[in-house]
Amino acid sequence: MKRLTASIGLLLWLVPEIASAVNLPTLSLGVKEATTPAEVSTALQVLLTLTILSVAPAILLMTTAFTRIIIVLGFVRQAMGTQNTPPNQVLLGLALFLTFFVMAPTFNTINTQALQPYMQEKITQQQALERSLGVMREFMFSQVKESELQLFIDITKVEQPADKKEVSSMILIPAFMLSELKRAFQMGFMIYVPFLVIDMLVSSVLMAMGMMMLPPIVISLPFKLLLFVLVDGWQLVVGSLMKSFG
Repeated sequence: MKRLTASIGLLLWLVPEIASAVNLPTLSLGVKEATTPAEVSTALQVLLTLTILSVAPAILLMTTAFTRIIIVLGFVRQAMGTQNTPPNQVLLGLALFLTFFVMAPTFNTINTQALQPYMQEKITQQQALERSLGVMREFMFSQVKESELQLFIDITKVEQPADKKEVSSMILIPAFMLSELKRAFQMGFMIYVPFLVIDMLVSSVLMAMGMMMLPPIVISLPFKLLLFVLVDGWQLVVGSLMKSFG
């Protein structure tokens, strides 16, 4: 006990000595009144940059395969009726990794054509952004449907574009998102059908047996899980998702 007290006392004595001998950096933030237009412009640029950074993850997710994947996985959970199993964290993690798998060729192209040349100071920041946007546009054009593109072209009342280069990103991105939602719901409907048939069969059998008070979901859930396991449901769902981006 005496040794412990002596050790604590020695540490308390050494801390001020070490702090006084080492020059620790400090960070100070302040707000002052802008006196020149340049200071106002800098403040607005910082505010705009922080705003873009806060919404950047959502923008990246909405322009990739994430939307279709997470919606289809959500439909699978709802169709089986397993409530929160798998949990949201598992579905989001699986959707993110599948998104990276689908987007790997696109990201590799961005890395070789835009990021690496910019890091080596061979191109400017503007050129890197333009090249990256061009690669992402190619991916979105490969998945978007003409009907969705035409819808937003008609809404904006712009001239009919002659080729892909004349289609602005403000039209392409919402059209791509709408197309992804449409395909995800189509796949979700096809997933729902076999589980709905099981629910209807179980409900009919229970009504024929006069068991009105027994919820059909209690009986149908084990059968739906059994069917999903026997047909290797996760492999079928993930495989269909990956092939849908081909």
